[in-house]
Amino acid sequence: MTSIRKPAVAGQFYSRNPGELSATVTALLEAAQDQDTPAPKALIVPHAGYHYSGPVAASAYARLRPYRDRYQRVILVGPCHRTPIHGLALSGADVYRTPMGDVPLDKATIATLDLPNVRISDRSHRTEHSLEVHLPFLQTLLGDFSIVPIVVGGATPELVSQVLEALWGGPETLIVVSSDLSHFRKYDEARSIDAVTCEAIENFDAHRISYEMACGATPVAGLLIAAKRHGMEVTTLDLRNSADTAGDRGPVVGYGAWVFV
Repeated sequence: MTSIRKPAVAGQFYSRNPGELSATVTALLEAAQDQDTPAPKALIVPHAGYHYSGPVAASAYARLRPYRDRYQRVILVGPCHRTPIHGLALSGADVYRTPMGDVPLDKATIATLDLPNVRISDRSHRTEHSLEVHLPFLQTLLGDFSIVPIVVGGATPELVSQVLEALWGGPETLIVVSSDLSHFRKYDEARSIDAVTCEAIENFDAHRISYEMACGATPVAGLLIAAKRHGMEVTTLDLRNSADTAGDRGPVVGYGAWVFV
């Protein structure tokens, strides 16, 4: 019997109607500026509701358009918001379900991850949105692919980088790190904090990034360590906040998108 991780935020962060969801994602991607860039190895992408962070996320995902058949596996790494966990949590499910269909997990690869503080915890995945919201974009853009979804709790960036190193693979493997930036700050303060975060990412300064700057500070820092080790280049694609995308000038949440090649 297939074990299914069911959608937790369909109808909240994005539409539960398959047709509406597909139309929304397609419109976001069409609005994203096309650039002739090499095939990404890794992306940092925000994970809020599509009304808020969708345009910023699309700026990263649009870079995958020319490479539909290149990627066979996506490593999805995001922070834990709802169920506290020590270390990193893998999923024991067979598929992640969205309104657009099922995405299989790479069970064989997951079984090879034998590292301290890395374990199966379906409870950590059940209500977590930081990975789920990326799947409709990937389902729209890629051909057949599997995922290795990882929720990061109390862990070090070095452990995240170890796991990424173990999963690095070749051109068939894409890494997606999920993180929003500053949370519930005044507009100008948020822009100032997010600019510092952006500078740290551009300089591969992993240990400069704190949870005040990004909810996915540990996954982001882990990627920076691994990417620097591999001699990668990073480009900032977008840096905005919820006032820029949704128009509400109250306390805002920051969003950024980066591509690593």
